[in-house]
Amino acid sequence: MAIHYRSILELHDQGKSQRDIAAITGNSRDKIREVIKRAESRELKPPLDPSASDESLGKLLFPELKPESKGRQLPDYDYVHKELAKPNVTLSLLYYEYEQQCRQADTVPYSYRTFCRSYTEFAQQFKATMRIKRKPGELMEADWAGSTLHLQDRDTGEAVTAYLFLAVLPSSQYSYCEATLSMTMPDWLQCHVHAYSYFGGVTEVLVSDNLKVGVTKHKRNQVVLNPMYRDLAEHYGTVVMPARVRTPKDKATVEGSVGTLSTWVIAALRNETFFTLGELNKAVGIKLAEFNRRPYTKKHKQCKNREEGFETEERFALHPLPSTAFEMASWQTAIVQPDYHICVNQMFYSVPFQYISNQVDVRLTDKLVEIYYKDARLAVHVRLTGTVGQFSTQPDHMPDGHRLFLTHTVESSRTWAESIGTGAQQVVAYLLKSSRAERQALSATLRLEKLAQKYGDEALEQACEDVMRIASAPTVRVIERMLINSVARLATKTENTEREDYGFTRGADYFGRATDGSRND
Repeated sequence: MAIHYRSILELHDQGKSQRDIAAITGNSRDKIREVIKRAESRELKPPLDPSASDESLGKLLFPELKPESKGRQLPDYDYVHKELAKPNVTLSLLYYEYEQQCRQADTVPYSYRTFCRSYTEFAQQFKATMRIKRKPGELMEADWAGSTLHLQDRDTGEAVTAYLFLAVLPSSQYSYCEATLSMTMPDWLQCHVHAYSYFGGVTEVLVSDNLKVGVTKHKRNQVVLNPMYRDLAEHYGTVVMPARVRTPKDKATVEGSVGTLSTWVIAALRNETFFTLGELNKAVGIKLAEFNRRPYTKKHKQCKNREEGFETEERFALHPLPSTAFEMASWQTAIVQPDYHICVNQMFYSVPFQYISNQVDVRLTDKLVEIYYKDARLAVHVRLTGTVGQFSTQPDHMPDGHRLFLTHTVESSRTWAESIGTGAQQVVAYLLKSSRAERQALSATLRLEKLAQKYGDEALEQACEDVMRIASAPTVRVIERMLINSVARLATKTENTEREDYGFTRGADYFGRATDGSRND
């Protein structure tokens, strides 16, 4: 006897008892009980799709009966539906895996065409969101609403314009909106940060409007993003795909939500007065929650509203938020000056001296200054604040001579002299005491250190001892002359030694005389 699935479910929904349903349909009460139980487990209840026949309803409620009659293995469409939500998973891949399972289980698989058609019927009958076109967690569309909100100035009573930012997840149509006082880059980025926080995760792709705050250039085959927008995408691990110019279908979901949210947020607040942005956004948040909880109207879905659709079908597919908060940054360009510093907002930051005269990119945050050359980071400085004209110089960026001069102090000069010897200590002490200016004395001791590098510590110490014996006012010039003369004397002595002619006695054989006294003619 045929099972009247539609009549059973509709009569049960009308409150009929199982006894009455059995009398009307002619099916057994045990079968009716089983059909009702199976429908409740799958959340299948009237109103049913008018195109659904008893045969199709039976396949959905009792899929295990179908393969037994034909010897084929029925795919697990619940599993297929869930797997399709994952990145890069397609029906063709799942069919290939289904075929492999059938071979291992020694069963006959359905054809690919039947596999796809059966999944489509499954998704439609169970009012499930199709994953093929709009995968959960794949896209977030962002834009500004065409209409505006207003604040009232407490002092003048003038109206202050506020703009509404929108972000929508196309799969569940779950939405986020926020009011700002401008549509500049900081507000644009901050709204994205708040949207991701509201959704509790990140989508794979971000589809934004073709705004100047987001896109620097948009050619036919190349999109150049604003560096700050690119930083945000890299931080959240998403890909920005700006919509094409004058192509609203590239972000159809957010375009559709603009009109709806304009009604349920902007128009709904038309008779209320707000004096601060905080008050306005608090009211916007209340209207947004009401909007996301409104029942679906045109589309008949398994979920009642956007919030339920997001919680059950999309939240799990979002990528987790980064562990650190996004720090907004701005970019500038600068030329490395001959003193190996760049000027940023009237403050000076050092760069390795090898990059003098080159143009570098500068990334500015509230706390740091990062300097890049052709995507390679050259330096990081703590951002200077306060009086203009301050310098931040890292010793590693300086040439060797400059670094030595920078680190040269009175204490370092005395410490160095102690490492050389008593004579050097006496000379350095005299130079530091007799010079009128400290910088002049340090310059003299620096010359001594260079002499030590050139002639050696022992030679310098000997020269210092000699000059302290013969002069009451030693100078670096005299010490240098003594070292030069010492080197010259040593060179002359070595040369003379090499030129000494040592004689030697030739034997009798050399002169042709025999050893017995006779001549060898």
